[in-house]
Amino acid sequence: MANPDTANADLLADTIHALQSGLTSVPLSEVMSNTEAWQQQFLQSGIPDFQNIAREIGNLQSLLSSGKLDGPAIGRSLGMLGAQIVDVMPQAPEERRVGLSQLSTLLLRLGGELEADNNGR
Repeated sequence: MANPDTANADLLADTIHALQSGLTSVPLSEVMSNTEAWQQQFLQSGIPDFQNIAREIGNLQSLLSSGKLDGPAIGRSLGMLGAQIVDVMPQAPEERRVGLSQLSTLLLRLGGELEADNNGR
């Protein structure tokens, strides 16, 4: 069985890499697997702020699996997740903070881009 800290570090690195590749370059099945892994981590934490993140991940999963993708709603969800991660970063282990900072920055930027693309049309 994998060490949980190693698995968490790998999940964080994989998520950052996927987001850096661009939202449309990641297959939906991979996105759903990744978000499910994160959701389980946050739900099992027992920490209310982390469980709020898990709920927002559930919202994002619903938006992604609804059939018709709503860019602005997905963008708002990504932005919310980015902001929530910023809020919980002080509670994270020191060795994860740089990765979490990268992740939150990517989520905020990509979420903002999705919202702006649709608002500019």
